[in-house]
Amino acid sequence: MKSLLYLIAVLVLTTPVFAQEWDPVLTEKWTPVPAIVTPGAGTAAPSDALVLFDGSGLGSWESMKGGDAKWLVSDGVMTVAAGTGDIRTKKLFGDVQLHIEWRTPAKVEGDGQGRGNSGVFFHEVYEVQVLDSYNSVTYSNGQAGSIYKQYIPLVNASKGPGEWQTYDIVFQSPVFAEDGEVVRKAIVTVFHNGVLIQNHVELTGHTPYTGLPKYEPHGKGAIKLQDHGNPMSFRNVWIREL
Repeated sequence: MKSLLYLIAVLVLTTPVFAQEWDPVLTEKWTPVPAIVTPGAGTAAPSDALVLFDGSGLGSWESMKGGDAKWLVSDGVMTVAAGTGDIRTKKLFGDVQLHIEWRTPAKVEGDGQGRGNSGVFFHEVYEVQVLDSYNSVTYSNGQAGSIYKQYIPLVNASKGPGEWQTYDIVFQSPVFAEDGEVVRKAIVTVFHNGVLIQNHVELTGHTPYTGLPKYEPHGKGAIKLQDHGNPMSFRNVWIREL
């Protein structure tokens, strides 16, 4: 008992001494100094972002069918011209933060997957679904904000038809070894209208309409927007390379 009391007394007496002797400088890091980025005011992009669409034209995009992108541009908005095909960025990307605003048609036509459908694809094969999911029923891993056929969004944060909506997406590209083995899976975080709906999820592969997901080795890739036949509109698209 005396030994135990002696040990407790030693701990009580010595602990404040150690705390007083600790130099806070030992845990301070002064380098590297983070680069200065000016946040965008209102709808403006951050100072280090690459603007992919500012309403003036489709110069940063090309048609998946070849040649110039043939979607319609009017009043600062680009809209799918049905049948002209998907479009993709001319520039290739790896890990990114993407901001994109989208709008489903105000006039509701069709239902489920036929109602205001498009998609944002990374490397052209990993899709974050774009869909009119306001008071509309479809399979949960295919509604707005889903990682198509893989991850159901945590909540449905959809606005009504004809209203502008926003995706802020952080996409970390998969990493492959020289033999093609996956070293790191693709990781995605999605905010829909400011609400977290995909929280750092690991993709099990690409996001096909039919069949099971799988990985095929690749490097950097384009951002693709889908022509699903609906007159979907997009604006204020910018990207930050991470």
